Amino acid sequence: MEENKHTQEPENEVKMTIVQPQDEPVKPMEETLGTADKAGKDAPTQEAVKEADDIGTEREDVKALKEAIHQQAREDEQPFSANFTLRKILGGDVLNARLIRSQIWLIVLVVFFIILYISNRYSVQKDLLEIDRLNTQLKDAKYKALSSSSMLTEKCRESHVLEMLKNNKDSTLKMPDHPPFIIQVPK
Repeated sequence: MEENKHTQEPENEVKMTIVQPQDEPVKPMEETLGTADKAGKDAPTQEAVKEADDIGTEREDVKALKEAIHQQAREDEQPFSANFTLRKILGGDVLNARLIRSQIWLIVLVVFFIILYISNRYSVQKDLLEIDRLNTQLKDAKYKALSSSSMLTEKCRESHVLEMLKNNKDSTLKMPDHPPFIIQVPK
């Protein structure tokens, strides 16, 4: 869309304005092509103005495209930005930063200590489970020994032994009626 305004202020001087897209500011034609000579030279035609503007725009587009390609094709990275966003972290932009590359050995050391800490924790938990299992076995063994001891004490009592002897009727052993006496043997 072009809109030309011809106003004649002094003689032989023409001002033209081109309406451009909203992204670019509107420039008076004087800045683009210059003013017509006051000596009476012909003013630039509309086609010449359009052609010059197209060439200028093409040059700007080519420069912008070259700059974008140059920015993307660079092997070194852009300076590290100070603000962290969730998008940058999840997108992996943080891992490409110079800061991460310069601190790689510190990161490796921290990861090593984390792995060591986790493995130590698992081994301690395994040992605690073994200790609990052994304590349970020890309690069971103590109760078994206590019950065995009480049963043995029960069976070893004199009254229980005599009762068993009476029930069997095989033995000639019985309780003495008289108190024991000492036999003296001469030497």
